Amino acid sequence: MLPSERLYYSDSFLKEFQGEVSSVREFTRDDGESVWQVSLDRTVFYPTSGGQPFDTGMLRASSPDGVVFEIPVEQVEEGDDGSLWHFVRRPLAAGTHVDGQVSWERRFDHMQQHTGQHLLSAVFLRELQAATVSFHLGENTSTIDLACGPLANPDLERVERIANEIIGEDRQVTARFVSRAEAEGLLASGHLRKLPERDGSIRLIEIAECDLNACGGTHVRSTGQIGGLQVRRVEKVRQGTRVEFVCGLRAVRIARSDAAILGEIGTLLSSGTPDLPAMVGRLLTEAKASAKERQNLREELAGFQAATLALESPTDNGLRLVVRAWKDRNRDYVKLLASRTAAAAPSTAVIFSAQETNPVRVFVARSANLPFDCGRILREALAKLGLRGGGSADLAQGEVPAEQETALRDLVTEAIHKAMAEAKSPN
Repeated sequence: MLPSERLYYSDSFLKEFQGEVSSVREFTRDDGESVWQVSLDRTVFYPTSGGQPFDTGMLRASSPDGVVFEIPVEQVEEGDDGSLWHFVRRPLAAGTHVDGQVSWERRFDHMQQHTGQHLLSAVFLRELQAATVSFHLGENTSTIDLACGPLANPDLERVERIANEIIGEDRQVTARFVSRAEAEGLLASGHLRKLPERDGSIRLIEIAECDLNACGGTHVRSTGQIGGLQVRRVEKVRQGTRVEFVCGLRAVRIARSDAAILGEIGTLLSSGTPDLPAMVGRLLTEAKASAKERQNLREELAGFQAATLALESPTDNGLRLVVRAWKDRNRDYVKLLASRTAAAAPSTAVIFSAQETNPVRVFVARSANLPFDCGRILREALAKLGLRGGGSADLAQGEVPAEQETALRDLVTEAIHKAMAEAKSPN
């Protein structure tokens, strides 16, 4: 099968075309649903490649009785032999003539982002000697990974400003094919940034007086059509630094969304947007102080309640066993209370349950002078019920369905009494 003629190579603004089905095959997705892969002799549809996602759109064909039907193109992938496979829900016989139309809003968005990436990468390389090692065009934002360390804010602002100045200059963006030998000469002379490892002619994308790069993607005709570029954030990754950015209408949409979010926050806090950082900082400081105060109060309450529980529970044969359950206390507090109660008086063992959710969280704790291991006892009791859990000798925890809580409590109680009896018996 001959490779598909890629009409977008010569004109990324071509929205419609006519072609012929050269091959069709059935493809089964992971969910078991079958779709069809259709190859055309020529197409405007771009496949997933080079960090840029595929195009979508529509194929129109006529049945033998003259009925025209439309078939959505949901995905496009490249075959090893250079063919392009269009994923559709209806098969088309080889030789069928089709009219195709690409989803223009999606295509033009990809053109803005991809050309913006070329420009941003070129400016990063020229200004900071930071080479781009990978590019990803996402659904909402795009990223480039740079082979460099952390980037200072002034450097980021400078790169963003220069890129937007070049956009404002509306420099020409052109595509052309050159021989492999000519491309290698441009690479050796430093005019070309990188060169793919493949034979045959090489497609070059050039931003006038800025960048020359080998690329098979779709691009705008001039930098002005990028429509503006905004660097969103920067993060460290394994191979260097990742820069997230948006271009064109994406930048407008995100800026509008950001403004709406800031406006809503400002309304909630009765504050203007410029004052929000100081306001949020003050609220965070107050929240930390309040959280610390609440924790201190929780610990005081737990200490008081623990002492009360210990005093209310008598000692029987050298053991004070405290068993309680709470439906109105969270797990963290019940765990703290278990630990504090076991420490409130010697020879104290506790079996506490937090019943606020199902499964129930059960805690087993002991005073340091008691001769058993809470982790082992709880682990073995849970295992008898087909469950898992455990912990340290002093404090253990596990989860149990509400209907099995009583059975678990009985098993743990029995094991504690058995361990106490064995400790008192002569060897």
